Amino acid sequence: MKRNIIVVDEEKCNGCGNCIIGCHEGALALINGKARLIKDSYCDGLGACLPTCPTGAITIEEREADEFTAPAPGSPADLEMQAEAATKTAAAAKPVFRGCPGNAQRTFDRDEAPVVPVPMASKAPADPYAAQSELKQWPVQIKLLPVNAPFYQGARLLIAADCAAYSRANFHEEFIKGKVTVIGCPKLDSVDYSEKLTEILRQNDIRSVTIVRMEVPCCGGLDFAAKKALQQSGKMIPWQVVTISTDGKILED
Repeated sequence: MKRNIIVVDEEKCNGCGNCIIGCHEGALALINGKARLIKDSYCDGLGACLPTCPTGAITIEEREADEFTAPAPGSPADLEMQAEAATKTAAAAKPVFRGCPGNAQRTFDRDEAPVVPVPMASKAPADPYAAQSELKQWPVQIKLLPVNAPFYQGARLLIAADCAAYSRANFHEEFIKGKVTVIGCPKLDSVDYSEKLTEILRQNDIRSVTIVRMEVPCCGGLDFAAKKALQQSGKMIPWQVVTISTDGKILED
């Protein structure tokens, strides 16, 4: 029979496993790091798994497929499905890692209220543990990031050399706060980031781009890739480059 059924694009799938938790029929499984439809008759074609996919790898198409078969109430298959649903519910309550843990996507709510200066006389002794991370999402490595994810929408993008945060003490407050952060090192990764950065800019509503690089020559590869991606994206996006010296000073802003 001809009916709606889901299709997984393995090229886009990053193996996060969100769709497996979202599928109430148990039609999906993670095989060799990719989500796959186990059996046509398990899929009801309603697409509950679609909004769980951060990369847009799941779509619905109409094609010849086995009829959806819901197990009879109380049957062994029904009891098995209920047990599987309970397991998924319990798993959803805690972090789920499938494949590489570094690919498990997370977003963090940060208080973006402006910082009100406090007079020096009224300041309490500094608490070494008081500083708060301003990171808004995970992962951050360019090689691990998907090209399309909800956290990109309407975002200000920070493209930073991974050494920069170590050289600049106030890096989170000055650069990461209020932005989606992507980092990399073209010398160590030995790749051209421009292709992935181009797709991130092209496929998402990026409002601005800040490039933070170190003064060392090898960091020019990051600068070049970001500028090339801005040109190839076909969009007019405000951007700036900030260069940091190896002793943590801003050389160019």
